[in-house]
Amino acid sequence: MAVLPLFFFFFFFVFASAGSSSSSSSTSHVKGVEITEFASPDQRVNLSVYFESLNEPCATFIIKNLVEIFNKDLINIVNLQLVPWANASISNTNNTILCQNGPDECLLNSLEACVLNVSHDVNIQYALIFCFEFLALEGKHKKWQSCFNQLGLPKQPFLHCFNAGYGTQLGRLYVSQVARLSPRFTFLPWVLVNDKPLEKDYENFVSYVCKAYKGPLVPPACHRV
Repeated sequence: MAVLPLFFFFFFFVFASAGSSSSSSSTSHVKGVEITEFASPDQRVNLSVYFESLNEPCATFIIKNLVEIFNKDLINIVNLQLVPWANASISNTNNTILCQNGPDECLLNSLEACVLNVSHDVNIQYALIFCFEFLALEGKHKKWQSCFNQLGLPKQPFLHCFNAGYGTQLGRLYVSQVARLSPRFTFLPWVLVNDKPLEKDYENFVSYVCKAYKGPLVPPACHRV
C-alpha cells in the first residue's frame, strides 16, 4: 500500500469532516462542507483506547477499525481518548520506564504522548498517530518524522515536547492511569465505551457506541447497527 496517496486522502477527509461541538444540532462550515453536530458535550459517548505503539494488534485496530469513527460520522457523538504507554512499567531499580517492545516503543510512545498533549484537535491527534502506526506496521517506524510532511503539519511544537523529555514524563502519568483500571486489561488494545471494557469484542465498538448514545440526532452509522 502506498503511504503518500493514503495519507493525502485521509488528511483531506478528516480535516474536511471536523465539526463544531457547541450544540446538539448546530451546523458549521469547514472548507466549504456543511457539518451537522449530533451531540452536545454531555451527550457524547466516551470511547477509550489503551494501546502500545509497536504492538501489532493495536496498530491494526487504530488503522483499520478506529478510522470508522471518522468516515461514519461517529466522531460527532464520541469523546475519543487515546492512551499510549498502556503496557509500560516503572523499573524498581532505577525508576525508568520500560516498554515491552524495547526502546523504540518507548520512543514512539513518548512521541504519541506529546501529540496528545500538544494538540487538542482530535483530528490532528488521530491523523498523526494513524501515520505513526501505519509506519510501524510496515516496519518503518523510524521514519516517523515524515508524517509531519505528509500531513502538512508543523513539527516544531511536537518535537519541542519530545526533545525536552516531556513525553516520558507524560508516560509516567499514563502508567499511573492504566494501573487504576478496573478490571485490569488482559490484552491490547483495551477498548472501553463509557468505562466498560469491550474485551474480545473490541472490533465491534461501533455498535456499543451507538447503543450507548442517547442524543436526539443519530448519525447514519448507527442506523445500520
